[in-house]
Amino acid sequence: MSKSFDIAMRFKNRHESGIKLAEKLEKYKNSNAIVLAIPRGGVEVGYEIAKHLKINLDIIVTKKIGLEGNDEFAIGSVGPDKKVILNKDIVKSYNVSKQYLDTESKRIGEEIERRYKEYKGQYKLSNLKGKVVILTDDGIATGHTVKAALEYIKRQNPEKIIIAVPVSPSGFAAEIKDEADEFICLHSAENFYAVGQFYEEFEQLSDSDVKNLLKGE
Repeated sequence: MSKSFDIAMRFKNRHESGIKLAEKLEKYKNSNAIVLAIPRGGVEVGYEIAKHLKINLDIIVTKKIGLEGNDEFAIGSVGPDKKVILNKDIVKSYNVSKQYLDTESKRIGEEIERRYKEYKGQYKLSNLKGKVVILTDDGIATGHTVKAALEYIKRQNPEKIIIAVPVSPSGFAAEIKDEADEFICLHSAENFYAVGQFYEEFEQLSDSDVKNLLKGE
């Protein structure tokens, strides 16, 4: 996997970071590539990449499965196609019940479908076979969401997978070195607390904002 970094950077907003990422992806302009953005914030970044490169923009919705009583502790994830990926070692060590896993997986799958319908009007996933896929978000914190998205994308047999993000923890490239063909990160940070710390403006997007961006507005 090839990777590139710019060592120090702070962004005015997500639109600026998307434009800067698009400059790094110039070779994919007017190609069969597709941008898959993680809602909500990633869609602003993806919008600028897709607009500059004149390629299609779509969303990819994944959600982690949290440990019972501790939602922030990920024990697995559910992909856009509702396929469940579990960390079997954690599930075993915490003695997580099958009933909990089945219930949570179903609930999360329904929420994923709801979000696709909310943003796109229908639950329909893009055909990624043979395409160059550019996966983006407004930044990577824990990495759970991006890794779940990668699991799904790989199963669709794309030509190439590129992760393009404004910021990530310094060790993240090593974590996904065998999962993507290229990793583009504008700012790799040692002291990482939250994605928002790397933006001057970091307002939360609404569902309406996401829908408008997907329409090109």
